[in-house]
Amino acid sequence: MNIFPVKCAIALGTNAPGGIAVFQMACNLLQQHGFTVERLAAAIITKPLDCPPGTPDFFNSALIGTFSGSAEELLEITQSIEQTLGRPVDHGFHLPRPLDLDIIIFGDKQMQTPYLTLPHPRAQERMFVLEPLNEIAPDWVFPDSKKSVAEAYFILKKRL
Repeated sequence: MNIFPVKCAIALGTNAPGGIAVFQMACNLLQQHGFTVERLAAAIITKPLDCPPGTPDFFNSALIGTFSGSAEELLEITQSIEQTLGRPVDHGFHLPRPLDLDIIIFGDKQMQTPYLTLPHPRAQERMFVLEPLNEIAPDWVFPDSKKSVAEAYFILKKRL
């Protein structure tokens, strides 16, 4: 348990029927579990990346807020919310999903376990993470690269 709430960024994705309504449900459930949602970015539509042919487009967004528990506790909460909102426990990698919640930044924490890597290892390479996160937290800094979200966003945008 943290004495002070930790600033956290979470990426959200779905390509299930019902679209972005699931994002508000996820925010409500996060708050019921002690996460304070401060801002939710507008959703963007993105093409599937590394998914099977015929996979529907995704809605992606990001949220920022605070949490007083550990990163591992937040991971357990996000995974339980994914399951509550319809994601199977044994979900195949890169398959369509009702909801995907990824912890992108957890304060200045850097860690790597078999279950959780912080900051998210591919966040700075994914426009569908950086674009919505840049809308709501451009000044936040990735603890590993020391780049702000805005810097990472503009670097990736130039490469694409």
